[in-house]
Amino acid sequence: MNIGEISYTNIIPLYYYLDRERLMDQGVTITHAVPSKINSLMEKQLVDIGGISSFSYGKNAENYSLVPDLSVSSFGRVNSIFLFSKYKIDELGGKRIALTSSSETSVALLKIILDRFFRVESSFQVETPNFEKMLGNYDACLLIGDDAIAAFRKRGTYHVYDLGEIWYQQTGLPMIFAVMAYRNEMETQKGSLLSYVGKSMIESKERCQRENFVPVIERVLTQHGGTFEFWESYFNGLNYQFSGEHEKGLNLYFQLAVECGLLKTMPSILKFSYK
Repeated sequence: MNIGEISYTNIIPLYYYLDRERLMDQGVTITHAVPSKINSLMEKQLVDIGGISSFSYGKNAENYSLVPDLSVSSFGRVNSIFLFSKYKIDELGGKRIALTSSSETSVALLKIILDRFFRVESSFQVETPNFEKMLGNYDACLLIGDDAIAAFRKRGTYHVYDLGEIWYQQTGLPMIFAVMAYRNEMETQKGSLLSYVGKSMIESKERCQRENFVPVIERVLTQHGGTFEFWESYFNGLNYQFSGEHEKGLNLYFQLAVECGLLKTMPSILKFSYK
């Protein structure tokens, strides 16, 4: 079994306390990459379970199922998915926007927000994430994860929009950016191992929450800098559950993606049943 681990700080709590030695002893490998890469590897059957973009799940829902009670979500500001713009968001009609190559969920979310909530049509181009180059060549840019956090610190006078905040203001529902999904054949091929990995991720999340994310923050400080207060606020502002409200939010996201022509059909949400 190969586990896909998104190389962004926001998802660390789901992996932090995994017993990696035990997993290695059972033949498990772990692949680290940005969300779009994990999405692609899972579609190619090179990753069996992992954190993937919600949009990627929507495209592949007939082949994937969800580990229950796990996500990277927000009820409002997510603080790591930003649109940086030279113009106010309702003035972006006809403007050129650079989209990060690291994301699928947030790219689709921005298109939904502009089309459905602000009724503006822009042109889009996917680019390697680079704050200065993107805004040197485009009217606005979308960045996610650690790239977005770094750019926010040097945002200057640009207009900055948190996509999680806009989604919540417009819908009253959480925005689910990533889910923990697995390929369906894992249930028959590696059922007991799948169950162990899923339960371990839930236990890791719950332990991190009990500890108020302090060990996670101490690690992130050594890797990314910043202040303890910033990262404490950041992790406590994220939501790692997957409840009925999350399912409503994800279904609305999928519905609007279909209406905008970003998804072909409405996906169904299937979750693993632990025995």
